[in-house]
Amino acid sequence: MFNERAAPRAVVAVVGATGAVGVELLRCLEQREFPLAELRLLASARSAGKRLNFRGEPLTVRELREDSFERVDIALFSAGAATSRRFAPLAVQAGATVIDNSSAFRMDPAVPLVVPEINAHTLRSHRGIIANPNCCAIISITPLWPVHRANRIVRLLLATYQAASGAGAAAMEELRESTRAYLEGREYPPRVLPHPYAFNLFSHNTRIDPTTGYNDEETKVIQETRKIFAAADMRVSATCVRVPVLRAHSVAINFECERPISPAEVRELLRPAPGVQLVDDPERNYFPMPKDASGQDAILVGRIRQDVSDPSGRSIALFVAGDQLLKGAALNAVQIAEQL
Repeated sequence: MFNERAAPRAVVAVVGATGAVGVELLRCLEQREFPLAELRLLASARSAGKRLNFRGEPLTVRELREDSFERVDIALFSAGAATSRRFAPLAVQAGATVIDNSSAFRMDPAVPLVVPEINAHTLRSHRGIIANPNCCAIISITPLWPVHRANRIVRLLLATYQAASGAGAAAMEELRESTRAYLEGREYPPRVLPHPYAFNLFSHNTRIDPTTGYNDEETKVIQETRKIFAAADMRVSATCVRVPVLRAHSVAINFECERPISPAEVRELLRPAPGVQLVDDPERNYFPMPKDASGQDAILVGRIRQDVSDPSGRSIALFVAGDQLLKGAALNAVQIAEQL
C-alpha cells in the first residue's frame, strides 16, 4: 500500500465505473490509498449523472466521450472489448497510460499482459496500453509461478468453476432471482445466460471453436498462460464451467514439472509467495472455497497432493479459489497502476 504523501499523485479515469468491476476498482483505489490528484468516473450515456461515493464524497459519473482523457495519467478500462478498441487508442493519444481489463489487446505482441507477482518487468516495454489478463488465468497461474521458477512446469490441466461475477452484475442478479424463483416453484426464463442458472452448471457461455472444440474462455486461458509465463511450448488444456456461485472462481489444477516434485516442496514454495494464502487442512477437510475467497485479495490454495496417476512423481494436483472481481480483475489492474 502506498504512502500517499510520498508518492506522486496521478489523474486517474475509470472507464465503466458503474459496472461490477468498476465499483471494485473504486474500492481498491480507496482501500489501497492510491495517490490521486483527480479521479474521473466515466461510463455510457445511460449511466451518466449517477453518483458514486469515493472517500466519503459523492462523485458524478460522466459520459465517456472522445475528449474524456485530457490531462489523464492512467485510464483503467473495464467496459468491454468494443469500448476498449474504440477509446483506448484515443486515451493514449491524449497522453494517458491505459490498463485494459478486456480481451481486446491481450494477445497483441506489442502489449504487455501483466500479473505483477509474475512479470512486472514487462511493463517497461509498454507503448501506452497494458492488458489485464483473463480472470481465470490470473487466479490459476499466480500460485503456480513460484513452482514454475523452481521446477519448470511443462504441462498444465485446468478445470474451472466460474462464478456469476465473471459475467457481470446482471448475471449475479439473475442467479439471485432464478434461485428465489426455483425455491418458490416459479418459472424463471434465463435472460442473461443461455441456460437455467439456479441449482445448475453448464459449459462456459462463450463461442465454441468448431475446429478445436474449445470455447473462447478456454482458449484465452491457454494462450494467456503461455504469454504471461513466456512459455510458448507449455502444454495447456482447460475446461471452463459456469457454476451457481455469486462471487469468486475456483479451479482444479493438475500440473507436471520437468523434475520430480513433492507436495511438501510445493507448500514450501507457496508459503511465502505474494498474493497467495495456503488453506490446506486435511484433518478438518478444509480447503479453498468461494465463500472464503470472496472479498479477499489473496488467492487461496490447498488440496495439494501427488498425482498418483503419474509414476514419475513429477505431477501435482491442487485446488484454488480467488475473487474474480478483485485479484481476477480490479485488484490486479490497480496493482499494475501502482507499479507504474
